[in-house]
Amino acid sequence: MPEFINDMHRAASLLARARRICIIGCSGGGKSTLSQKISAALNLPYLSMDREVFWLPGWAQRPRVEQRQIISRIVQSDSWLMDGTNPSSFDIRLPRTDLVVWVRLPRWRCLLGVYRRAGRYVGRHRPEMADGCVERWPDREFLSYIWNFESRFAPRVVHELRTHGPAVPVLTLKSHGEMAKLLDLAGIPA
Repeated sequence: MPEFINDMHRAASLLARARRICIIGCSGGGKSTLSQKISAALNLPYLSMDREVFWLPGWAQRPRVEQRQIISRIVQSDSWLMDGTNPSSFDIRLPRTDLVVWVRLPRWRCLLGVYRRAGRYVGRHRPEMADGCVERWPDREFLSYIWNFESRFAPRVVHELRTHGPAVPVLTLKSHGEMAKLLDLAGIPA
């Protein structure tokens, strides 16, 4: 069973010492923004799984075998911060992870985040996406993924955490306020 952390002071201490961090969660919850702040403050290489692993130009998905090879190379590094959920790669990532931060905001908040992001970037390239992947308005399939994340995907995340990272501490953040508190306690500018 993974060690779920409830004490924010302890979590901030673990975060400050961590050299390999996975930040996971539903799309639109703010994990990329949080990831970039933490990686800059802790001087950890920031790796967006969307940019480095999943997508090729034009929203073509990279073959799974290639994805796993890339992730295997990345996790061998001494330090990194990986932004992306993908529980099918937890078997590769978690054995090398010092801390998992699970951004677990309510679905309405994630939907709002996705629409705000689309409003800002639609028709343009978002920095954490692969080159040639121009932001578009969320379609029905993507909105359904977000709406059903907790019921369909969170149980698999928990299962994979238990299976591949039973000794890895997991901090769950359920609001932007909790994200700000973590950054504040860790001495990271919000």
